Amino acid sequence: MSRLFGEIHRQVQDAQGTRKLADRIEEIACKTEIDEDAKGFIESLDMFFLSTVDHNGRPTVSYKGGFPGFVRVLDSQTLMFPIYNGNGMQLSVGNMVGNGEVGLLFISFERPHRIRLQGVSEVSTDPALLAHYKEAEFVVKVSLSELWQNCPRYIHRYQRESASRYVPSAQCETPLAEWKRLEFVQDVISEADAQKAQQAGFIQVEDWIARIKAGAPDA
Repeated sequence: MSRLFGEIHRQVQDAQGTRKLADRIEEIACKTEIDEDAKGFIESLDMFFLSTVDHNGRPTVSYKGGFPGFVRVLDSQTLMFPIYNGNGMQLSVGNMVGNGEVGLLFISFERPHRIRLQGVSEVSTDPALLAHYKEAEFVVKVSLSELWQNCPRYIHRYQRESASRYVPSAQCETPLAEWKRLEFVQDVISEADAQKAQQAGFIQVEDWIARIKAGAPDA
């Protein structure tokens, strides 16, 4: 009885002659606990990709970034991560509230190495959990279903140049996102952000787009 494969997977595997290989990989690689090696890898990263499912059954993939250790392994079955201020669409959070099933891809482009994790998410605004992360709007706990390590041979090697200055830090005030200084969003952003935008000065759409095209790190 497979934890990963359904009838459609079996049909494709049989057509390609890979059923036995798939079974062997699942036998060796598929885990139902987060061991110390996986914990160390996950907590060493400063980013991961989050897959959620929306109200129409469509998958959505989102990049989540922070400082190393922002994803915390609480025990062999549970991890948590923050949701910081975004663009207000709340796609990931809304999807998880509606359907807790999630997929997480933890990947290092320097080693290279990757772990895929399936689980069930729970979105919380519990002050005790929010206190773990400066300026987090939500904290997500994920109960593990399965995780497995993938072959890294197609992972291209890249190196990180610097951390995003927008990740909340206890050492400094978090700067306002540049796009929140655009005039046409002033009536829909929060009052606090609107005040910050007024103090910083408004910017024109053309200037903002030009900065993005030029690769400005803070655009």
